[in-house]
Amino acid sequence: MKSTQPSASAFEIRAAERLQLLPTQFFAKLVGKANAQIAQGHDVINLGQGNPDQPTPAHIVRSMQEASANPQYHRYAPFNGYLFLKQAIAKRYKEDYNVDLDPETEVAILFGGKTGLVEISQCLLNPGDVCLVPDPGYPDYWSGVALSGAEMVFMPLRQENGFLPDYAQLKQDDLNRAKLMFINYPNNPTAVNAPASFYEETIRFAEKNGIVVASDFAYGAIGFEGSKPVSFLQQPGAKEVGVEFYTLSKTYNMAGWRVGFALGSKEIVRMINLIQDHYYCSLFGGIQEAAATALTGSQDCVEQLHATYLNRRNVLYQELHHIGWNATPSQGSFFCWLPIPKGYTSAEFADLLLEQAKIVVAPGTGFGESGEGYVRLGLLTPEERLKEAVQRIGKLNLF
Repeated sequence: MKSTQPSASAFEIRAAERLQLLPTQFFAKLVGKANAQIAQGHDVINLGQGNPDQPTPAHIVRSMQEASANPQYHRYAPFNGYLFLKQAIAKRYKEDYNVDLDPETEVAILFGGKTGLVEISQCLLNPGDVCLVPDPGYPDYWSGVALSGAEMVFMPLRQENGFLPDYAQLKQDDLNRAKLMFINYPNNPTAVNAPASFYEETIRFAEKNGIVVASDFAYGAIGFEGSKPVSFLQQPGAKEVGVEFYTLSKTYNMAGWRVGFALGSKEIVRMINLIQDHYYCSLFGGIQEAAATALTGSQDCVEQLHATYLNRRNVLYQELHHIGWNATPSQGSFFCWLPIPKGYTSAEFADLLLEQAKIVVAPGTGFGESGEGYVRLGLLTPEERLKEAVQRIGKLNLF
């Protein structure tokens, strides 16, 4: 009897085109290289990732433990999240930045800031539209643009311009098609802050060209040299042209908890809530209660974490100076942006450090073409390990 089943070779599963447009996950490759060295038994010091190394403060963990026993939270949470959490972020923004937010209409709860950064492109962009993206910049901006079918136009961040975009250098043809732009300060990867005047300029630029601003404020709690990072929303007119993305991942060492917010424009908040209605049924209520505890409780833990990063930064740059690797100290974030020696590309230099010193750093080109000539280091390991990492590099006599 003849079989009616198709042969195995006749059946093919094909990915949608949108998946084929996604950029290569840069950090996955970085982790793979590091793990290969670890598997060979080497003591690898990983300074290439942005994963906070400190535990979530104990009072936040206790809040979660207690809240998890509440039967109310064992049911589906409200699709747009609990109002008490939105009120908590509004309270924090008022206290920290003197920004007034309507919890019901100007705050959207996110499954981590990364989710919102991808969703906003899907909310606003159509095929053929342009999104302005910082170069170098956080690679996940690219992912949302790719999924929307839009195009990216890169805004180079140059040292001579303080690693701020120069809007005058953008082509009018690109601006005519642009509907969205990303900005990010304190900046990943360049570790600089932006002054209030930059945000004022950005709002004027956005109004003139009809471009929505997405301000990524993930590192808003981490500023050095006595310079508190400025929020985009502190500037008049910001809510009319855009939103700010904030996350608890860095401020409270809650990276694994996945709690973030989109704040500002009522219309964009409405769009994000709408798209999330189709993706999710909000965060577990116990996590939302713990997040509210983080935002409304004592902020001593935030000050202590800031002091930890400041001490680590100072130790790292002191050690770098000793081996002749000179660079401007970070202004904010928990990263360091360092120029590489002549004669190497960023990727070659990163590979050299991994192979010969067993140190992982992120090559600048992983963040865009304008990242060539730099590597990014993270302050996410104890001071003694930072010292050891630099001493290993110093033994290579590269500087």
